[in-house]
Amino acid sequence: IRVKDIDLTIGRPIANTQIYILDPYLQVTPIGVPGELHIGGESLARGYLNRPDLTAERFIPNPFSDNAGARLYKTGDLVRYLSDGNIEFLGRLDNQVKIRGFRIELGEVETTLSLHPSVSEAVVDAREDRPGDKRLVAYLVAAAAESTPSTGDLRSLLQEKLPGYMIPSAYM
Repeated sequence: IRVKDIDLTIGRPIANTQIYILDPYLQVTPIGVPGELHIGGESLARGYLNRPDLTAERFIPNPFSDNAGARLYKTGDLVRYLSDGNIEFLGRLDNQVKIRGFRIELGEVETTLSLHPSVSEAVVDAREDRPGDKRLVAYLVAAAAESTPSTGDLRSLLQEKLPGYMIPSAYM
């Protein structure tokens, strides 16, 4: 994944924070080589609230620390070090998007849409048809031609299970 035509320099880590750009084998990448951004240090959270599965996946033992229990957070951001020491954001390694400041797992929205009995398949994408106006769009396949779900039914299902910022604005 690559963000096109935009310079997205993150900068440098803040005080008491360690930043590592690692390959899939948790080896530090050289300057200019993309890898996943990992964050450690005193300001790191302990995990996700009531999500031990996600905590175990994203908060890994810190192989660079001598402190027992030290962790690194796997951000899912694809980045690289620039020659000046700054970090450049290149994209995401997963299906997470950011809309209006909220991080959204597209798979979570797709799974919830698939709970509707009239939906056999669902794909959700973040579209930006107008610059600066990113929104979620759901693409659906009906279980049967005669049982196409209404947009209202789909929105109701999603509103019961997801926060408002995760509800698509268009359905195809």
